[in-house]
Amino acid sequence: MAQTFEDAGKFGKEYMDTSLKSFASLSNGLQAIAVEATEYTKKSFETGSAALEKLVAAKSLEKAIEVQTDYAKTAYEGFVAEANKLGELYAELFKNAYKPFESVIAKTK
Repeated sequence: MAQTFEDAGKFGKEYMDTSLKSFASLSNGLQAIAVEATEYTKKSFETGSAALEKLVAAKSLEKAIEVQTDYAKTAYEGFVAEANKLGELYAELFKNAYKPFESVIAKTK
């Protein structure tokens, strides 16, 4: 019976260590996602501001439509690229957060 308590204590310590590793991985991953989102927001704002300046400076309706069309195309392409990048970061985040638990789960099987 004493051996059972020792085993439970070892398992509890191992689980706690694994949880802390997983939490550190989550923290790092979320920080990377926040940095990426902040950079995208800043870039998007700058691009929008530049497009607005060009739009205000347009001398004809055709030029204004051209500026708006170019901006819409660029903004959409940037959004799609950023969505893909964030998707990859989230996938990596969960993969790395789960990795420390693989050894614990393997031992219980």
